[in-house]
Amino acid sequence: MFEARQTMDAPAHTSGEGGMPDAGGGWFSPRRQPSPQGQPSGSGDGTGEPSAPGGTTAEHSAARAGERGRTGDDAAAAATPSRPVSAIRPVGSGASRRDRPRLSVVPDLPGEDAAPPAEGDGARAGTAESAPAATARPDGFTEPRRDTGPPASPDALLVRRTLAEIGPVADEVTSYFYALLFTRHPALRSMFPVAMDTQRDRLLKALLTAAEHTDNAAVLTEYLQHLGRGHRKYGTQPAHYPAVGEALLGALARFATTTWDAESEAAWVRTYTTISQIMIDAAAENELHAPAWWDAEVVSHDLRTSDIAVVTVRPDTPYAFLAGQYTTLETPWWPRVWRHYSFAGAPRSDGLLSFHVKAVPAGWVSNALVHRARPGDVLRLGPPAGSMTVDHTTDNGLLCLGGGTGIAPIKALVEDVATHGERRTVEVFYGARTDYDLYDIDTMLRLQQAHPWLSVRPVVDDRAQFPSALREFGRHGPWDGFDAYLSGPPGMIRSGVHALRAFGIPVDRIRHDSLEDLVAVGD
Repeated sequence: MFEARQTMDAPAHTSGEGGMPDAGGGWFSPRRQPSPQGQPSGSGDGTGEPSAPGGTTAEHSAARAGERGRTGDDAAAAATPSRPVSAIRPVGSGASRRDRPRLSVVPDLPGEDAAPPAEGDGARAGTAESAPAATARPDGFTEPRRDTGPPASPDALLVRRTLAEIGPVADEVTSYFYALLFTRHPALRSMFPVAMDTQRDRLLKALLTAAEHTDNAAVLTEYLQHLGRGHRKYGTQPAHYPAVGEALLGALARFATTTWDAESEAAWVRTYTTISQIMIDAAAENELHAPAWWDAEVVSHDLRTSDIAVVTVRPDTPYAFLAGQYTTLETPWWPRVWRHYSFAGAPRSDGLLSFHVKAVPAGWVSNALVHRARPGDVLRLGPPAGSMTVDHTTDNGLLCLGGGTGIAPIKALVEDVATHGERRTVEVFYGARTDYDLYDIDTMLRLQQAHPWLSVRPVVDDRAQFPSALREFGRHGPWDGFDAYLSGPPGMIRSGVHALRAFGIPVDRIRHDSLEDLVAVGD
């Protein structure tokens, strides 16, 4: 599920191209407004399916989606399920549901602890246990850590049984899912990037991650609410959810040949209905007080190295966020292709936002931002996300690890502490592979000079030895009075978490943008 770029130079957290690409929301499509009486503005005939636009044929959509050597005709033929699939009904939207009881994520279980995410990659970022941690599998799917709480519900057992069977054929499931979706609903093809090579498995994997954690009500709800809010920028409407659900069930029915039966199908229908309901409710609530996206004009472009730039923008309307969070960004040169980038500073009185961008090989958005963007260009921002933020209710010290452009959110955290006038001990490790890659070291050292409570330690070495420097430092503890923050490539985050736990920082005080979040979220 997570397309990791395992280098300190191209962090897959939220500051580099290695984060999850999002798809949807064409560059010139109008900003969506709340629909009267909760009716979706994207529905063509009120039947729950979007009307088909011109220029996208079912055969072409299926051919684009089938990426394992199928022709367009083959993919279209394969789009007929091998057995009947129950229809997914529209679940409504907005005011039409206000008087109905809200769906319970786990109606047959007592309340359970939210702890177990979600880049991501699970559900949302926060502490080391605030989202399902990912275990990479050779088939390409991410297998999140299972909770050790109450016994799994019957639906959860059936869902996991299906997931276990389709794991070895994940690539075929993904191709078939998109072939089915675009053949039956060609209108939806325009919501995805023209090239599906990077986006191709994101939507399906987000759905499967959510289904995997159907028994963890608090974590699942938070994860899906974030997804629902983030998908507004794509122009997603309630009428689109049944189409995706039908494609999901069709793909599962075709490939789960030994475990799929009426009972499994019913469990997946209930699970997907719950997933879509939570996302629709979150989007409807968010629509009342926030735009689907923000236009933001580039006001400054500072090329720090040949492949790293600091890009500063001015949003067209106020943009509220917290230090340590990230957003998604779309450029006019690559419509419907979104990337995650961390805010490189605490909120400013002038409303400007800065991002650190490293151009990576074949990185469409990152290369456009580093080598093409100039003052006056207009970008598009999604809503802020992430919970790698400072807890100002405590006086705990901060131990921060930033690798490559992962220093951006760490710098924001330092500025946040300074803005609040606190004198908490802050220790920052700034890692890079060469001196040349420490592109923001002067800024960090100036902050150190201005604030006696801040210490900045550059670490120039390969990834394997970055944790070694941290372990050496850890001998000077105790560190049980510190909160830890990590930002950088996934490998650095994993090894950093291990080192931090080894010298006594409680796991609930280790914060990073969860790996599943970076992949599955909208995002």
